[in-house]
Amino acid sequence: MADRTVHYEAAFEAFLRDRGIPYVAVDEAKKALFANAKLKSFDFVVYSKGGPNLLVDVKGRSCRNRSARSGFETWTTERDVSDLLQWEQVFGDGFKAVFTFVYWIEPPLTPDAGMFEFRERWYLLMGIDLAEYRDHMRRRSAKWETVSLPAEDFRALARPLESWL
Repeated sequence: MADRTVHYEAAFEAFLRDRGIPYVAVDEAKKALFANAKLKSFDFVVYSKGGPNLLVDVKGRSCRNRSARSGFETWTTERDVSDLLQWEQVFGDGFKAVFTFVYWIEPPLTPDAGMFEFRERWYLLMGIDLAEYRDHMRRRSAKWETVSLPAEDFRALARPLESWL
């Protein structure tokens, strides 16, 4: 089950339910099936009608200041990138690993593609293919072992979540 105490993951799950998209929330406890693998698990397996099924790692970010929306936070850990790549290999053909950045935003005057309202909060759900993320990522912090995408690459590569399904 998704960690419903994390409002970003709860919003993502509500988005899937609202649209009738089949999915499985990955339960951290079930990771024992891969006991010898020391991999951080992802959050959801999402079944797509028109393309590969998605292995989704949700990255929740606050973007409450409208003027900051041009510079979305796109960071993740190096381990998230390498572990998600390994999960994609474990699942094999027919599955694609995707980071889904779920931004909590101020209420829009008019909703744009990718926006979703959940529990009186607005979210922008943007997905980016793991391979594209890896090809464009830059080190953010050596100390914290984090990486991120330059803003122009994120704007060019990220797509509203519904375009993935």
